[in-house]
Amino acid sequence: MKRTIVFVTGTRADYGKIKPLIRAVEEETDHACVIFATGMHTLDRYGFTIDEIRKNDHRRVHMYTNQVLEETMDQILGNTIGGFSRFVHDVKPDLIVIHGDRLEALAGASVGALAGITVAHIEGGEVSGTVDESIRHAVSKLSHLHLVANSEAALRLRQLGEEEERIHIIGSPEIDVMLSSDLPSLDEVRHRYEIPFDHYAIGIFHPVTTELGSLAKQVEAYIEALVASKKNYVIIYPNNDVGSSVIFDRLIGLISSQSFKLYPSLRFEYFLTLLRNAQFIIGNSSVGVREAPVYGVPSVDIGSRQRHRGTAASILKCKPERDSIDAAIIQVSRMGRCPPSLSNGSGHSRDSFLNLLRREVPWHVSLQKHFQPYQPDSGQ
Repeated sequence: MKRTIVFVTGTRADYGKIKPLIRAVEEETDHACVIFATGMHTLDRYGFTIDEIRKNDHRRVHMYTNQVLEETMDQILGNTIGGFSRFVHDVKPDLIVIHGDRLEALAGASVGALAGITVAHIEGGEVSGTVDESIRHAVSKLSHLHLVANSEAALRLRQLGEEEERIHIIGSPEIDVMLSSDLPSLDEVRHRYEIPFDHYAIGIFHPVTTELGSLAKQVEAYIEALVASKKNYVIIYPNNDVGSSVIFDRLIGLISSQSFKLYPSLRFEYFLTLLRNAQFIIGNSSVGVREAPVYGVPSVDIGSRQRHRGTAASILKCKPERDSIDAAIIQVSRMGRCPPSLSNGSGHSRDSFLNLLRREVPWHVSLQKHFQPYQPDSGQ
């Protein structure tokens, strides 16, 4: 029987990370694949990246606009649940696949749990900071199947009371792409995006939704430190969380500078090539603590957004204050490449995911969940 699998994506990064799994399903004749694209994919400010998804020859792509600029996170969540619920009622999928800790994942898990549809959550059981971590754990509790990056994440899910048979370590799907030989060359990337720098760092700074009162001060310190360093930077726009306009308002002042190139977003594979060749990455994006260590690229992780996440030798943590950021830039500039870290997988997530499908694991997992008390002495 041909089963329908829906992948939910709300950002260009999410799409890039789960694309190996989407491709795996599309290549399997036993399954029908549908992409539910929403969130930042539908906003002009971020390049209307739904067009990119459509150009990748996927069989079925459904676009749903779940927000306008400046809507609050609770409003966006409500919008997404309503739209996805109607979509699910029409498509009647057998499996919903969601990733990470964005609102789109929470909406997908909520609808699946209440509609009696199996939900598979990729990269649950991880820690970060702010409200994102709460969202991630809430998504895990609503999901029926956990496809995690490593044994530490699996352990946290057991500590949350998740049953052992629901947890499967497949690694992070983005590492399949990161270690691929099919990434574009740096010359291709520089030509496509008109990047004039031979040497550059990458900057990504997102709003911390639990620290909005100090956000303007944090952003000012960040930008002042980048300018004072007299280095070249490729800057990626912040995400669409509440507070993003505060960052936008300050980034606009960098447009005329010859040391900065600003982009709403970059194609995932092209971004990975830029990352692999960067001197370092600085900001508070998960890229600095997850993807950068895979290439051994040094990173400066600012503030609390990725707190407790990432322990590789390539990661420097600093406070969101001018003096601290200045010192971190000096230190990271002296580091050079670090040993690669493959703590989140070695590039075989696609195969592991396909193996689960072929063993029909998603079709046999119970929709009735039970809290499993954590028993550390029993080997769990």
